[in-house]
Amino acid sequence: MSEARRPGGRPLPLLLAYPGLALAGALLHRQFLSLAALSLLLGLLCWPALRERRPGAWLLWLGLSGLMTWLAARGLASLLLDAVPVLLNLLLAWVFGSTLRAGRQPLVAQFIEAIEGPPRLLLPGIASYARRLTAFWSVFLTAQALLLGTLLFCQVPGGLLERVGVPPPWPVPQPWVQGYVHLGAYLLMAVAFALEYLFRRWHLRHLPHLGLHDLLHRLALRWPQLIRGRNRAP
Repeated sequence: MSEARRPGGRPLPLLLAYPGLALAGALLHRQFLSLAALSLLLGLLCWPALRERRPGAWLLWLGLSGLMTWLAARGLASLLLDAVPVLLNLLLAWVFGSTLRAGRQPLVAQFIEAIEGPPRLLLPGIASYARRLTAFWSVFLTAQALLLGTLLFCQVPGGLLERVGVPPPWPVPQPWVQGYVHLGAYLLMAVAFALEYLFRRWHLRHLPHLGLHDLLHRLALRWPQLIRGRNRAP
């Protein structure tokens, strides 16, 4: 049986399913799709432990999924779903930023090592670019979380400030906020990723590069290695 079909194989299909479910939930205004996307995201975060069939991880995932269902039954699903992009960006910012500490390997360097092999990091300019790119994503994701939080506070109607009786300093129409929270923020991340890819090809043009197809193919094959992470010193 191939790796892609074995139980406990790579979770890339689940990773690709998350934005699809989240986008469908936002466009169709179906909260059950958005909650399914959130449950799937939690499963991806716990994936290594779930794949190893650890009882604690399964209980945590099932418990959090049950809590979301309970909140949805009490009409609080919208607040929970609105908070997800903020929390997701903060989590990713922390993941990137935490690997910049002394004695740890920057996250982008871990990706390069897993996808293209350790010798790639020894080429001129690769290691330093990996560290700067890790810092960029940490700052970008932090700024995105702050922007999302500000929009949710200032949304009119239904913003957090309005709910507690405080007039928002910068009222933002609800359709604009919801459109950016559930769609625009993900599109901006995709655009940033694409622009960085093009910049990298130009900035490091003196070095050979994987084509986009090969890059995605290797990412799919080595996703379990990436999601486990390796915090070795560089």
